Amino acid sequence: MSDVKDAEQRLVLDYRLRAPPEKVWRALSIPEFRERWLPAEALAGPEPVSCVPGQELQYRMREDQPPFLESTVTFQIRPGEGGTQLRIIHRLDDAAGAAVQPSAANSNRPALMRAA
Repeated sequence: MSDVKDAEQRLVLDYRLRAPPEKVWRALSIPEFRERWLPAEALAGPEPVSCVPGQELQYRMREDQPPFLESTVTFQIRPGEGGTQLRIIHRLDDAAGAAVQPSAANSNRPALMRAA
């Protein structure tokens, strides 16, 4: 049952890139390059959570608005035919906070109707 729950809380994207794995790795791991497509403001911290050089990199992300959900994004790099296989796994870590309570639509005062 936990596999089903985990599958519901993650998104897996696979890409074939026409760049060598070394170039893709630099785009993911060097902050100045990563900043172009994954800004530091989206990250929970500036450093990766885990790193297997040349193969896998994980970052923690945090939403900037309530309920401030946290997630982990894993980038997996493998040599591919004529380039690189890039797999991105985005997993929601804070599922308990995923059920957002709706905001009050009004202040519970009687509705005021005005004639046009």
